[in-house]
Amino acid sequence: MSSSPGAKLGQVLRQFAELPRALDLLWQVAAPWTVGSAVLSLVQALLPAAGVWLSRTLIDGLIAAARAGGTLRAARPALVAGALIAAIAIASELLRVADSWVRTNLSERVQDHIMALVHRKSAEVDLAFYDSADFFDRLHRARAETSYRPVALIEALGNASRNAITLVAMCVVLLSFGPWLPLALAAATVPALWVVLRYAASRHELQLRTTADERRTWYYDWILTARETAAELRLFGLGAHFQSAYQTLRARLRGERIALARANAGAELTAGAGALGVTGASLAWMLWRTLRGLETLGGLAMFYQAFQQGLRLTRSLLDNVGELYYNSLFLGNLFEFLSLEPKLVSPPQALPAPAALTEGIRFDRVTFRYPGATEPVLRDFSVVLPAGRMVAFVGPNGAGKSTFVKLLCRFYDPDQGRIEIDGTDLRDFSIDDLRARITVLFQEPVRYNATAAENIALGDLRSEAATAAIEQAAAEAGVDGILAGLPNGYENLLGKYFLDGAELSAGQWQRVALARAFFRRAPILILDEPTSAMDPWAEADWLGRFRALSQGRTALLITHRFTTAMRADVIHVIAGGRIVESGSHEELLALDGLYARSWREQTSSRASA
Repeated sequence: MSSSPGAKLGQVLRQFAELPRALDLLWQVAAPWTVGSAVLSLVQALLPAAGVWLSRTLIDGLIAAARAGGTLRAARPALVAGALIAAIAIASELLRVADSWVRTNLSERVQDHIMALVHRKSAEVDLAFYDSADFFDRLHRARAETSYRPVALIEALGNASRNAITLVAMCVVLLSFGPWLPLALAAATVPALWVVLRYAASRHELQLRTTADERRTWYYDWILTARETAAELRLFGLGAHFQSAYQTLRARLRGERIALARANAGAELTAGAGALGVTGASLAWMLWRTLRGLETLGGLAMFYQAFQQGLRLTRSLLDNVGELYYNSLFLGNLFEFLSLEPKLVSPPQALPAPAALTEGIRFDRVTFRYPGATEPVLRDFSVVLPAGRMVAFVGPNGAGKSTFVKLLCRFYDPDQGRIEIDGTDLRDFSIDDLRARITVLFQEPVRYNATAAENIALGDLRSEAATAAIEQAAAEAGVDGILAGLPNGYENLLGKYFLDGAELSAGQWQRVALARAFFRRAPILILDEPTSAMDPWAEADWLGRFRALSQGRTALLITHRFTTAMRADVIHVIAGGRIVESGSHEELLALDGLYARSWREQTSSRASA
């Protein structure tokens, strides 16, 4: 942690440079509400100074009226001043209510806009970002406080502006007593200002340093409260273990924050002592002038109010500046996250992806390693997938079967080699157009807590979600009877996250995901472990119909089950990131290689079971 004054000052100035971007953000999101808030702040800022200025007229007028016998005519200036002070008080309250309403409108709009920016960027960045812990740290800092930081920033900005204007007005009042008084007031606040800014910078440094630990506490909290972990947590008695891990981490974080707050409290006391000294000296000087007849009682009262309010305003302004600075750190985190740019982009003159394949897909000596990995997953990987054929890929875990699917979807680009569709490199296509031509059942499909119809229609939002098309996709996946039998049929919610949702078995959820993949009538159909959650009866039923369903498409099956792979036209065996065997089921058995040995192991284990 940097500690030199120069380093701290540089950090503070750099961070305040984000404020113009924050103001521009406010203007873009809600310009009328921003203007309204600024106008209300200006008027609210000037009213207290007007009240203080009128206090001299009120007090001196009352003294003069008393000396004149208390006649109405003599008391008129004091009564007028009193009426104006009362009007100012009423106006201040009305403006306060109006300002609160305007700020609520502004903050709600800013909050929604910022969340939209975070969501858009999260969906835009490359999949490779999700392989990086640093990305998750940035995402955590960008969104962790989005629910209230925009509101706090707007509050701090409005309060700082209003207090600054009021303070300037109070300094103008103090100028009538002597030019050195505003300077004394400013000098009394400089040490406190430094303390506030240094504390805000230190808090931010602590936040950056502890982001990973904060994310880990969120992870422990999820484990302790999520439905997905509830069964194992109880079976293995893990509740106390993760509670202890959470509390230990929280204790360390809490200790660091308390230590920082304790150090700041000592610095604040030192700075406050200097401010009290200046206040005492200024008040003694004013009392001496009044006793010598150089100032009236009304003037003394005005001075006391102006100086006391000036001190209060400087203290409030310091707090506002500290909060403004600290909340602007949130914007720095946000802008840092929003500055991330995807590396996988469509070329300037992108070609349209073919609506139907005529030649097929070709991997030409492709080598690829995941970001941060030392060893490649695919090594000199070459294979041709003929158009309109069903091709299966089998092999041990970690061989690279699912990886080449991610490359085909262009979630990543290969480090070496090329991937072609009908002779054209994937990098020459529009990414959106390419992905629209591919439909995939992923190995771990998402279980959307939405209606059954929505779960299927999410497969292709470009198509009209007609009931007939949804039901056809469900029938093709063999899940139509299950969904139609729900209390509300296809309009029934799935999952238990929301009220009245119906939970499905793992195999039924997989069939819903299959229906979602079938709903998109894309020329390339990829199924990654399509029968992994199905029982043998369901698997046999579905496989019996799958070849008919894939007619006219180029179908890729990735599976560990050889009873699934044997239905394909061609089977490729992947090991060590390469194709080591290829052929039909019968040809591979005759080859008596890795496929044949694995087939015998699978069939013998099934027979013994």
